[in-house]
Amino acid sequence: MKILLAVDGSPYTKRMLAYVAAHDEWLGAHHEYTIVTVVPGVTPRAAAVLEKDVLKAYYEEEAEKVLKAVRTFFKRQVPAPADFVVKVGHAAEQIAAAIKKADPDLVIMGSHGHGSLGNLVMGSVATKVMAHTTVPVMLVR
Repeated sequence: MKILLAVDGSPYTKRMLAYVAAHDEWLGAHHEYTIVTVVPGVTPRAAAVLEKDVLKAYYEEEAEKVLKAVRTFFKRQVPAPADFVVKVGHAAEQIAAAIKKADPDLVIMGSHGHGSLGNLVMGSVATKVMAHTTVPVMLVR
């Protein structure tokens, strides 16, 4: 099975990874994993004055802050091959695009669990991802 994990380095991501490790009987090393993190893009005005190499290095550094811990986790807890993908932009849109490209059988995400009123007021990356994909999405709170 192909599984896509959306990670952002938050405590909710850590909970989701702990869930994956705790349920290795069905989420173990015998699957293909794609790990996606999204770095918010800098404003167009800032991007216009920065050199491309500097901007690229910034995005890579920000992504590595999240992915370093996830790589370590995978080596220790889920010794399975994993592709690590870095996207830049709006989280929900980029995760939905990564899902479309990777064509996984399952998406697993951590969720803040704001509830329907919180989602109405603040929006939710998980809610927006679920609205833009037909792939099953498992939310871990």
